[in-house]
Amino acid sequence: MEPLTDPFGRLHDYLRISVTDRCNLRCIYCMPAEGMQFQPQDEIMSYEEITAIVEALAPLGLRKVRLTGGEPLVRKNLEQLIARIAAIPGIDDISLTTNGLMLPAKASLLKQAGLSRVNISLDSLKQDRFAMITRGGDVAKVLQGIEAAHAAGLSPIKLNVVLMKGINDDEIKNFISLTLNSPLNVRFIEYMPIGSASDSWRQAYLPLETVIDACTAAGWTTEEAELPSGNGPSQNRRVTGAQGTFGLIHPVSEHFCDNCNRLRLTADGHIKACLYWADEYNVRPLVQDPAAVQDLFRRALGNKPHNHEMALALEKKAQSHTPTARRMSQIGG
Repeated sequence: MEPLTDPFGRLHDYLRISVTDRCNLRCIYCMPAEGMQFQPQDEIMSYEEITAIVEALAPLGLRKVRLTGGEPLVRKNLEQLIARIAAIPGIDDISLTTNGLMLPAKASLLKQAGLSRVNISLDSLKQDRFAMITRGGDVAKVLQGIEAAHAAGLSPIKLNVVLMKGINDDEIKNFISLTLNSPLNVRFIEYMPIGSASDSWRQAYLPLETVIDACTAAGWTTEEAELPSGNGPSQNRRVTGAQGTFGLIHPVSEHFCDNCNRLRLTADGHIKACLYWADEYNVRPLVQDPAAVQDLFRRALGNKPHNHEMALALEKKAQSHTPTARRMSQIGG
């Protein structure tokens, strides 16, 4: 069968699947202050439906699956879905993006089911600030989750830090210090205008040159580092002599669309070929027909733009397509 390729020749072998739009945190860049209207349970894809979609795509070259949310671990028995996906011929990498709060109870079960690795969201190491960013979270529980992931053998462990001006940019050195004596990969991510391109986003946006400046100020020399296993678009570096690495993911200032190999599936069953644009294709009614599933994914890819133009949103310039109105918690990371 022909692989999943878009009009620009980009091969897509990676699917990010949101298993729920619900979350046990309320991060300021992910949900509005007034909260979210969560979808009814009957609008959320079942594990059987998700498995059928992955089974339909594996013969087209799908190799990597990431489970996201919301917070995926609030979905009951997620290890059962992982085991189903792990049993599909051709799938050789299953990962999870999580806030880490439920990892102490779940990490070992997830590993046994077939999970390879985790990305853990952690935007501050200071409890008062972490509680502000997450609207009530406990950073100590996330740190326990990191320890549980390490003990379970999930590797590599990546920490996702959304860098925000005037909010957590003074913690860059503290985050990189975590890599000095531990094989962690800390990934600094530019704040993206998903679901909102308001002035509050523009005021908090910070290009990632700031991270290199912080290393220089700390007296550290850095060097290029090998990409940790996975499919991330980060530029990876290491403080000379450090066990771990840090990565820079700058979708706004230096978009990485040329090498995009990612498709997304929302919790309610919509294909998104690009995170940023509003274009969606409802695949849920077709899950019993593998050929129809394949055709719809090809159609979605056929309409995938070359890039997302987030930099134009930063500059308040006209864009060629309509940005999504969905919040990040509704799309999946």
